[in-house]
Amino acid sequence: MENKMGTMPMKKLLATMSLPIMLSMLIQACYNIVDSMFVARYSQDALAAVSLAFPIQMLIIAVSVGTAVGVNSLLARRLGEGRMEAVNQAGQHGIILALLSSAVFALFGLSGARMFADLFTTSEAIASQAAQYIGIVTVFCFGVFVQIVMERIMQATGNAVYNMVMQGIGALVNIILDPIFIFGLFGLPEMGITGAAIATVTGQILAMVLGAWIIHKKIPFIHLGLHHFHFSLETCRQIYSVGFPAIIMQSVASVMTLGMNMILMPYSELAISVYSVYAKLQQFIFMPVMGMNSALIAIVGYNYGAQKKQRIYQATRYSLIAAAVIMAVGTFLFQLAPQTLLGMFNASAEMLEIGIPALKTISLSFVFAGVSIVLCSIFQALDDGMLSLWVSLGRQLILVLPLAWLLSAWGGLNRLWLAFVISEAICMLFSIAMYRRVRVRQIDGLNPDLEA
Repeated sequence: MENKMGTMPMKKLLATMSLPIMLSMLIQACYNIVDSMFVARYSQDALAAVSLAFPIQMLIIAVSVGTAVGVNSLLARRLGEGRMEAVNQAGQHGIILALLSSAVFALFGLSGARMFADLFTTSEAIASQAAQYIGIVTVFCFGVFVQIVMERIMQATGNAVYNMVMQGIGALVNIILDPIFIFGLFGLPEMGITGAAIATVTGQILAMVLGAWIIHKKIPFIHLGLHHFHFSLETCRQIYSVGFPAIIMQSVASVMTLGMNMILMPYSELAISVYSVYAKLQQFIFMPVMGMNSALIAIVGYNYGAQKKQRIYQATRYSLIAAAVIMAVGTFLFQLAPQTLLGMFNASAEMLEIGIPALKTISLSFVFAGVSIVLCSIFQALDDGMLSLWVSLGRQLILVLPLAWLLSAWGGLNRLWLAFVISEAICMLFSIAMYRRVRVRQIDGLNPDLEA
């Protein structure tokens, strides 16, 4: 029987594969939000320490997601070709690469956490707490690495509902444990920021264990046991031909945060706080689109391998419409209720003065970003990760930082936020032009006789 990714009506397929991922990623977005909200109520120093650790956590997610995207793309294509041994090899290599990557971060956490914290603060209390937090989330980051690879394996095999269960339970455990560990509830000692870190990695490791059980029991044609594993540099190359550009794309967000902090620093620390809050809030808008695109990569990859071009066109069209709707809703929320959104972080009057125009202006870029993100996923699914990389670099680095610097010098803080709108609009137009080129080169010539 043919895989449902090649036969199910496309609207239904996108919905059944995307909605569980969207929900789980929305819950996943709660990790940073909930940590920040509880830590802010513990102390301002603790909140500052978690903020210092944020780029490291973003980098961990970047490497894990990038590796998993490469596994997803390769595994989906091998499924479409019907090569089951190659499917298992892709999954096994993904687990090994995840563990090796997590070991590198663990070494950094053991030897460089305090040095990193000292680069960004002169406060002994903040640096000490940041080093503690970074040390825990890096040493135990194998949980999130393996969890994310398993998540993409489930997506590539059309079993996204299991991914929702795995991600959701892990995030829920973190949300429950955060106040218990931070404030010392139910007779436990008060652990502050250390408790927040322990709650985070506990949820991630539990999700990893649950994911391994689900794949073993519920997806029997996937075998991740290593007794038949044969290490292959070619398989690693195929994973990272798509995965490495994805890692760079994900890492760019961390670099952009550092760059924006440098541009905002002359204004005030409050301006930096506003941008940090925005970065957390916008995850709730972008995560559903990212979740849909995770399913889209698997769907397009499968149908490209099976040479079903009409299904690729359908997946692209419906995904663009869905992304535009999601982003438009996000824009509406940011325009209508910026004060309420900022109030979640106990925003002062001064913070609201900066934050309200910031949220209203930046949110005008959301629909442009949604189009670019969907088309980048198409490029990745078609094994053109470098093109996806260039679009992402333009959106988050090459255009936005110089524009932010120029606009801040020309018109001050309020004009600075226009850099996001301008850069996203330019990159959307570039993405559309490149998609037309990729469509002619790679999709239009697929064999029509193989259509379902």
